[in-house]
Amino acid sequence: MPSVPEERLERGGWSLVEESTETLVRLPAARVLGYTRLYEDAASRERIHEATGIDRQWRFFFATRLTFDPPLPPGVGPAMLLPTVAAEARRTFANDLRGRGFRGVERGRTERVRVRSGARARLQSFRARLPLDADASARPEAVPVEGWLGVWATDDGFRVAGGAYPTTLPELGAALGAEGEGEALGPDAGACRSELFELLRAVS
Repeated sequence: MPSVPEERLERGGWSLVEESTETLVRLPAARVLGYTRLYEDAASRERIHEATGIDRQWRFFFATRLTFDPPLPPGVGPAMLLPTVAAEARRTFANDLRGRGFRGVERGRTERVRVRSGARARLQSFRARLPLDADASARPEAVPVEGWLGVWATDDGFRVAGGAYPTTLPELGAALGAEGEGEALGPDAGACRSELFELLRAVS
């Protein structure tokens, strides 16, 4: 499994919701195995549920360790395959967002960050809208969402990490009918982005 900042996640109110191991790609001479940990912001989920009655996953963070079985032959390093792996990871992430019910998924800008190993990861942003099961006409049909995905090479393969969050959590309470409680329901987009980047940089 990938190494993640478990103490940081626990302090921030995040909960592990899934661990998985799967064969992602079968190549002629090897399999690409993915070991994934998926977390959600359980604290914000509970606050929003108590204030609005809506219970769903609002913010998530994941980290995946990709390895080859058997290992790559001498002379073929992970860095040589990084462009191909990154392109596939971006496609898979976008499809995962759609599978979670996000609408209008689009790619945005890119950034580079230095991760725990010292490698530089290219981050790809995504924009989407998260539909709500609105049971009142005053409620919005969907809220805007921002996601980020990072991919980088390691000695044994690759790391893929990222997540997504609504960009209007502070205002969500009022929008969903919990007047006066919106500011307590979650951090703003800048704080969400900073926390996600902090978690992503700590993956190894």
